Amino acid sequence: MNNITNIAGWRERIFASLLTVVLVVGAISTAVVIPFLIQNGMSLVALADGLALAWMFAIWRFKRLSYATRVLNFLAVVYVLAIVLMLSVGSASLSYLLGPPLIAAILLNLRSAMIATALGVAALVVAGATSHIELSVPGMSDAPLKSSIVAAINFSTVGVMLSLTCSTLLQGLSRSLKELELTSAAVSHLNDMVLILEAAHHPGPDQPIIFVNDAFLHRMGYARGQVLGKGLPLLRGQDTDASVFAGIFEAMKANRSAKAEIMACTSAGASFWLEIEVMPFTRDEDCASNWVVVSRDITERRTAADAIHRLAFYDVLTGLPNRRLLMDRLSATVERSQAEGSVSAVLYLDIDKFKNVNDERGHATGDVLLEHAAARLKQAVRDTDMVARIGGDEFVVLLDSHDPHPDTAARLALEAAAQVRDTLAAPLDLKGKPYRIAASIGIALARPGGPGAHDLLREADTAMYHAKAAGRDGVRVFEDAMLADAQHALMLERDLAAALENGELAMHLQLQVDQRGLPVGAELLMRWRRADGSMERPDIFIPVAESSGLIVPLGHWALRQACTAWLALDRAGCPLPLSLNVSPIQFRQPDFVEQVHRIFTEMGVPAQEFIFEVTEGLLIEDIDQTITRMHQLASLGIRFSVDDFGTGYSNLAYLKKMPLYELKIDKSFMRDTPQDHNSTAIVQSILAMSAHLGLRVVAEGVETAAQACYLAQHGSAYMQGFHYHRPMPLGDVIARLQTTAEAA
Repeated sequence: MNNITNIAGWRERIFASLLTVVLVVGAISTAVVIPFLIQNGMSLVALADGLALAWMFAIWRFKRLSYATRVLNFLAVVYVLAIVLMLSVGSASLSYLLGPPLIAAILLNLRSAMIATALGVAALVVAGATSHIELSVPGMSDAPLKSSIVAAINFSTVGVMLSLTCSTLLQGLSRSLKELELTSAAVSHLNDMVLILEAAHHPGPDQPIIFVNDAFLHRMGYARGQVLGKGLPLLRGQDTDASVFAGIFEAMKANRSAKAEIMACTSAGASFWLEIEVMPFTRDEDCASNWVVVSRDITERRTAADAIHRLAFYDVLTGLPNRRLLMDRLSATVERSQAEGSVSAVLYLDIDKFKNVNDERGHATGDVLLEHAAARLKQAVRDTDMVARIGGDEFVVLLDSHDPHPDTAARLALEAAAQVRDTLAAPLDLKGKPYRIAASIGIALARPGGPGAHDLLREADTAMYHAKAAGRDGVRVFEDAMLADAQHALMLERDLAAALENGELAMHLQLQVDQRGLPVGAELLMRWRRADGSMERPDIFIPVAESSGLIVPLGHWALRQACTAWLALDRAGCPLPLSLNVSPIQFRQPDFVEQVHRIFTEMGVPAQEFIFEVTEGLLIEDIDQTITRMHQLASLGIRFSVDDFGTGYSNLAYLKKMPLYELKIDKSFMRDTPQDHNSTAIVQSILAMSAHLGLRVVAEGVETAAQACYLAQHGSAYMQGFHYHRPMPLGDVIARLQTTAEAA
């Protein structure tokens, strides 16, 4: 009798209850009535009651019999008892005959009820016709058969009516139970988790769970008995905001559906994301009788969404916010500064010499360095400050401070920058080697009436480049003059690109002479005359070309101009070795050697007539690659000169490994020679070292006779400077050389 979700189960349950009640009530009534019946001479009835009770007990006791057999025996007991009572007591006991049809209709089926009705009709007809009972019908007192037939018709009408009513009701109940059984089975096997709560007068956390499907039990790890009777907070995990459930209960009070995403917790303590939807089940328009809760596991969806969000707003390597998230936060900071009249600060950082780490030790080591830098930056600032990586080795710190006074805000920003520098500079073991992280930092202030987020970041970036230009590992606060310089540099970069296309650039030659003043070579120097006739200084536009990358196409153009100049000099009968400055950026291009070889081949010039002037900075960075590339070029015939020798740091141990031809004494040393003792000592040292190494020496910036006389007396240096020749166009140089040759 465990299955009560269909009509058969209900019938078995009803029959069991009915049989128990009949036995108890029958035993009590029989014990009371039998003495009365015997005393009044109704021993047959007393015997019938006793036998009926015993028969009922046998039906109750022998449960191994089939359900139908037991019911039929029960009907037989009632039917026999009804006949006995009818014959003994009379027509007053006719109501007993209605028992079997009703019981048969409820416990068996309509057919059994009709048979029981027919048996009752037959009993009435026989008993009435044989005058065993008196069935008095007005006008038929002398015709017992007719009276019994009339009584039988009335009995059958009522019996059939009651049987049909009970049978129809049970058929409808059977269909409803079948639909309920199908619905329950479907809900139980849904992948979604389903709960049903019993509605309370005041909806809240105490509304008990009265149904739970298998999917819920399987996912949550509970037994059904552990869930039934509990409330909805059973779903709540430790990380679920209390306001989420408060919102659900508020909706339930208003008899409305509610939907939310919560962090649920299994019986084992494992957390996962759950989407729940609470819907009212209403029997009337006033309030819900039950609440249906449908929930589904959305952990994968939330995990994917979190991953997408992290990819969109966070740096993969360091885990820091990226540029997109920074700009969102920076925009909010600027808006708050405008609204509140306060000042906040942005720190823009660039790791100094990070490229050296990548080039010398590989990008994997560089990534480790960036991870350490990110961790230290977070350590150096407060939890409320934001540290972001916006690309490469560039980081931004957004300080969460809003002071109404710009001077105070600037002071606090400088203090934060100092803390950042100190934290970054702490000793670091970088894959087994000691390292010190240094950074150039620019500071910009978000102030009322100031720039927007993008311009503010640009200001901090500009200040950072000024810190780097001042020698690195320093801090600069943005000033309006910096922006003017940056804008001028941007315009200069744009104009320089156009100048190359418009033919505004030219190569002038400055002759180099020996101690007798005779030309022995020339250096090509780039000049820029704008269309309006104004001149741009090389020390202004060359750094712009290098920072923008324009130096590479300019270098190719200059090399072709040098080849053209040498060919022109050769045709004029006065060929000279030509020196040409090569930018470190151009020299490090992977295809530089191939480009030089191709240009010389196309132009048809001898490579041994060209001297490439390189700076000391090239000699101390990527030294092994530099030496290799210099030897490749030397194999073509090209000679090398170290320009501005003595102004930088040269590793003298490497000089003998390089195919050097010449050292050039920087004009800063010649300026005070021979008057200044220190400058004169440096010049003498360079002359002596060059002689020992067998290198040619060219002194730049020779502008006085005293300087020329000193050099002539202390070695065999060649000279280049205004004292002898100024830089001139190629045509003027050829004319000067031809005049000198004719005079000789």
